[in-house]
Amino acid sequence: MSRHVVVVGAGVTGLLTAVRCARAGLRVTVLDSGPVPNPAATSHDEHRAIRALDPGDVAASRASAVLHRRWLELESVLGTRFYRRVGVVTGWPADAVDAALEVAAEAGVPVSAVAPEKYPHLRFPAGSAGLLEVDAGVLLADRVLDAAVRWLREQPLVVLRPRCAVREVDADAAAVVTADGLTVRGDAVVVAAGPWSRELVDVPTVLHRQVTVYLRPPDDLAHWWAGAPSAGRIGDDGRAWLWPPGDGTQLKISSATLCREVAAMGEDAEGWTDRLALSSVLADWERYTVTGSRTCHYAVDPVTGGGEVVRIGPSTWARAASGGDGFRTAPVVAERIAEEVGT
Repeated sequence: MSRHVVVVGAGVTGLLTAVRCARAGLRVTVLDSGPVPNPAATSHDEHRAIRALDPGDVAASRASAVLHRRWLELESVLGTRFYRRVGVVTGWPADAVDAALEVAAEAGVPVSAVAPEKYPHLRFPAGSAGLLEVDAGVLLADRVLDAAVRWLREQPLVVLRPRCAVREVDADAAAVVTADGLTVRGDAVVVAAGPWSRELVDVPTVLHRQVTVYLRPPDDLAHWWAGAPSAGRIGDDGRAWLWPPGDGTQLKISSATLCREVAAMGEDAEGWTDRLALSSVLADWERYTVTGSRTCHYAVDPVTGGGEVVRIGPSTWARAASGGDGFRTAPVVAERIAEEVGT
């Protein structure tokens, strides 16, 4: 009989790990405290950015370039288009552009320098230039989750168990105990419950709260925005990120100025929408209509600031990271986990 993998958490890491394990012929049970997919999950959103260039690290840029291919492969596997290849433009000090282009060339990441004037509706920091990464863009996050769930429901070796909260993980025995007292055993357990992982396993993480704002552009700019890239390191302070509207999604903005380390989820962030408006991310801000905002939480490794996969038992792994970086790297993380649990 095939090895049995129990996945705790139906966010992007949990679902893509389940997909990868099922494709390898493993039996999979996915448990989540809410519906599957869960609108309350950190992964649930209209869009996430995907990019590869790290101007200070050739190896990291080369490794991240693999993500471009993995997401295209997933579109084929899941039978759904969710990768908007609109590119990502980032602002960098003008005197650092040549060095960044050398890193991109060595890493095999297609990048070109662009003048900020090419994007008149965005604000870049004074004295900066733009770097446009072509093989990059926006992942339609909700579509990714929906497509993964549809695919998993069709697999005879996969069981999805929504509204089945896990209260305890036995890392040594590769077993979990649900809120109603049921023990689910596997040959391997993967805990991928995002910031909620902290309640189940002892994995060092730092919890952050972030606020994103959704907007509607003025009608006369709708055509320009339909072809706009995602953008990062923008705004007067170079700390903002922007996801363009398209394929039914809204324009979305966030900024590092709105991110706070917090002790627990649920802390109030009222009034921060106005602070983002004042950060001058967009030219002619007053012409845009704020349609909503969202407060979300994400966890990262306290040392690396990323999302480490940690082996916490003989056959138990945990990945508590969530947020944008956790989303874009999910395919390669799922691949690594599936290879380890399948051996």
